[in-house]
Amino acid sequence: MRPVIYQLFVRHFSNFTEGGVPWGSKEQNGCGTFAGVTDAALESLARMGITHLWLTGVLRHATQTPHETLPANPACVVKGIAGSPYAVTDYFDVDPDLAENPQQRLEEFCALLARCRRWGMLPVIDFIPNHVSRSYESVVQPDFCFGKDDNKGVFFDRDNAFYYLEPQQSDWHMQLPEGEFEPEHGCGRVTGNNAATWAPSAYDWYETVKLNYGTDYRHGAPAAENLPGLLAAPDAVPRTWRLMNKVLAYWQELGVGGFRCDMAHMVPMPFWRWVISNARLRDSGAFFMAEAYNDHMKLCAADVTEALIHCGFSGVYDSAAYNEARAIYEGCIWANDMDRHNRPEPAMFTHGVRYLENHDEPRLASPLYWGGQGSKVARALMVAHYGSSAGPVLVYNGQEFSEQAEGPGGFGGDNGRTSIFDYTCLPRLQRWSNRGLYDGARLSPQERELRDYMARLLPLMQHPALSKGSFYGLNWANGQTPGYGRRANDPASGHRMYAYLRHNRQARSTVLAVCNLDPDYATHTCIHIPENAIEWAAKKDPHCRFINLLQPGTPALECTLQELSGTGLPVTVPAGDALLLEWI
Repeated sequence: MRPVIYQLFVRHFSNFTEGGVPWGSKEQNGCGTFAGVTDAALESLARMGITHLWLTGVLRHATQTPHETLPANPACVVKGIAGSPYAVTDYFDVDPDLAENPQQRLEEFCALLARCRRWGMLPVIDFIPNHVSRSYESVVQPDFCFGKDDNKGVFFDRDNAFYYLEPQQSDWHMQLPEGEFEPEHGCGRVTGNNAATWAPSAYDWYETVKLNYGTDYRHGAPAAENLPGLLAAPDAVPRTWRLMNKVLAYWQELGVGGFRCDMAHMVPMPFWRWVISNARLRDSGAFFMAEAYNDHMKLCAADVTEALIHCGFSGVYDSAAYNEARAIYEGCIWANDMDRHNRPEPAMFTHGVRYLENHDEPRLASPLYWGGQGSKVARALMVAHYGSSAGPVLVYNGQEFSEQAEGPGGFGGDNGRTSIFDYTCLPRLQRWSNRGLYDGARLSPQERELRDYMARLLPLMQHPALSKGSFYGLNWANGQTPGYGRRANDPASGHRMYAYLRHNRQARSTVLAVCNLDPDYATHTCIHIPENAIEWAAKKDPHCRFINLLQPGTPALECTLQELSGTGLPVTVPAGDALLLEWI
């Protein structure tokens, strides 16, 4: 099964309090709960084609909101009021904000896991291996606290949990942008983004501390060469490895089926090979998805995305394909350039996670990004981006309604993203959730139309041609085709038009995709399919029929093989829309 992942940010998804104010408290702006993600919500997501549910922000993290027996964290180590879900304070606990009864929070979370599985969706949570909150302290498993036996007098030691700054005068405190952090009196630690300083800036991950996996990160990838191998016994690996294996085992036992691994490229590859193999001994179907970037503090000399796939990851962020899609509207990239990310040879074709939104990236419909055209071209982009590979697909909650990050913010500012640091709401999603009914009763016609479109498109990711088929790009063959995405003064076609074939030889299944990436103009053109593509797709019947998979019941398009390789298949595609045609 090709994974279709829905990122469900619990704090936002089931928040039924509308409106709110910037920098608002939980009481003012509301907060979603585990119980609020009801069977009605899950049934609707399952029917939309979702196979994996990434429950985001569930681990207990630093926050300025106090709870009984859990006081608020110091403001200097909390971003926003609600706090960053990636500054974890207890790897074995869940966020009390998300429980109707905070004392029963683990029970409420486990009930949600059971509901997810009942609707056929694998529950996935965040695993944040690179760093923890400066105020980390486990109350669920106090014997498994990071750093309690560390040698704090050295920067690096193989079995230390953290990296310690060189000693300063005895009264020196860690000076953070929001103030001094008293617990690090004379004993400072390196930040999550490798800033080895007593005074990290506001642009550093100052609220977090970096974890040590037995290698001095300052020496880069070569420092990891002497780490233990895949078959190493638990007592032969660095202490942090053993702790993290316990973390994964704990959540697997409670019913979690997979993990989205934050900043996976900043952790040594030998650790991933070891810990993923251990996790799959406990659950052979355990799903691992890596957030990783080749240009960002990686601990790997080679291409880190392919290295992580070799380590056992089911999927790795395809940030290169994402950046190129954005550059069609924000840079000088043409649609023709998308072909280079869809070659079947690299492992990323089958393991690259395709996304147009996630919590780190701006909203597709934000007027601040995508040239302000994202909402107009969402349909065409999804077919062009999701359908052209065989890897996992990721959808962010609210994307199906053209959410624009217009809810109240705070620490994140007005940056085109739904804030992960604040109590906020997604007004368009709330019109669908309708105070917990999840019936879409208050959606606008445009919002309803986009969600219905995605409910037709996402299940098609399991189509034999789209889930396992090879790729054949058609833009090169249509470089001189009139009307094929050519703008004024363009020397060739293919600026805002993208077409490709996907073919599964074993299933004898072929799909033709035609994507009009222009936000304003419909296209009337002919798609030329060269003879070698026809031979590649093993088509011999002289009469061809093309069935519209996204609009069942519409008349089929018909032509002959001779016409396909000659004048081409005549098509009309509205602005920002796409055709997904099964070649019968």
